[in-house]
Amino acid sequence: MLLEKKQNNRKNIISLIAVALFLVVVLILDQVILPTNKMSMLLTVLQKGSVYALAAVSMNLLNGFTGLFSLGHAGFMLLGAYTYAIFTIPNAVRDTVYMYYDAAIRFSLPEVLRNSMGSLGTVLGVIIAVLLAGLVAAFFAWLIGLPVLKLKSDYLAIATLGFAEIIRAVFQWGKLGPVTNGSNLLKSFERISTFKLTVGATTIKLSTFVPVLIAVVCIALIVLLVNSTYGRAFKSIRDDEVAAEAMGINLAKHKMISFVTSSFFAGVSGATMAMVLGIAQANNFKSNMTYEILLMVVLGGIGSISGSVIGSVLFVAASEWWLRGLDSGVFLGINAPGIFRNGFRLVVFSVIIMIVVLFFRKGIMGDRELPEQLGKLWKKIRGLFAKKVKSEEVADHE
Repeated sequence: MLLEKKQNNRKNIISLIAVALFLVVVLILDQVILPTNKMSMLLTVLQKGSVYALAAVSMNLLNGFTGLFSLGHAGFMLLGAYTYAIFTIPNAVRDTVYMYYDAAIRFSLPEVLRNSMGSLGTVLGVIIAVLLAGLVAAFFAWLIGLPVLKLKSDYLAIATLGFAEIIRAVFQWGKLGPVTNGSNLLKSFERISTFKLTVGATTIKLSTFVPVLIAVVCIALIVLLVNSTYGRAFKSIRDDEVAAEAMGINLAKHKMISFVTSSFFAGVSGATMAMVLGIAQANNFKSNMTYEILLMVVLGGIGSISGSVIGSVLFVAASEWWLRGLDSGVFLGINAPGIFRNGFRLVVFSVIIMIVVLFFRKGIMGDRELPEQLGKLWKKIRGLFAKKVKSEEVADHE
């Protein structure tokens, strides 16, 4: 028992060191790679990949660890994006953004706090706006969770999908224009390009570091939840509801906790997406977005947090970067405009997904986690090395 605890502590420390080094690398890349550089797409992949990674992990918490099949993720992300945008638009440009309406909300959280606290107030205002985005999404999840979580399987999926479509239509309703700007997009709010830290004469860019940091912190919190007693209750509900209830687990309570928590982080990912894109518009959050996130979860492995992260980054990298040449006529140095044309990228991408699903039935990671697999790989390497050393010693002795 003591040995197992030491091994777990060692794994946790190694994981923390790896995450810290990754954040340092991202911060360095932010300074080194210029927008005109060919590798600038790497920053785009990291930015969008972090958004979708958080969205996929939050969906996996609900679908993979609790066994609740929900398709309302795009709706909760929409709530988060709009909440963040509404509360961070500067007053000077608010009337320009709300061209056809008289804006009902007349203050910006970063602006208010900046006036009293300086640049620190801007950071604090953004953090509060992101948390508020998650809380609004969580509140709506609690409201619809009261009747909807009584449903199971496909019925729950249909109900949550209906909610996402309804909320998208409602946010474009003209009567709510003073708050949501109707069918018009929200813009000019605090976005990642404005995130900079000035130290003397040096300016440190944080446009990629901030969304990645938000994703890392939120995913770490989800990991802690999954490994807690609540997480074990979620897994028991997923495996067998009847047995879980017989063991004294309150099904309604734990399902609601999982649903609200998942929606909170979906709202945060929606706010981060608004930061990255620089706009918030209801039409960006269609049901296709939910299906894409679900695909990332399935590709990575249902029930694996690191699998969801890997699946999200690979999905974004392939669709946004690696296969782009298939739409422009040139791919891997091959110039074939008759074959490589607009839309061909999606065909090839679909074939790749089919191949991955055929050969990895449970996804890339299955229900395993990356630190665990790396630990096993390290043990095998050490074992092989020890055998080699032993055989050399025997040979020398002979």
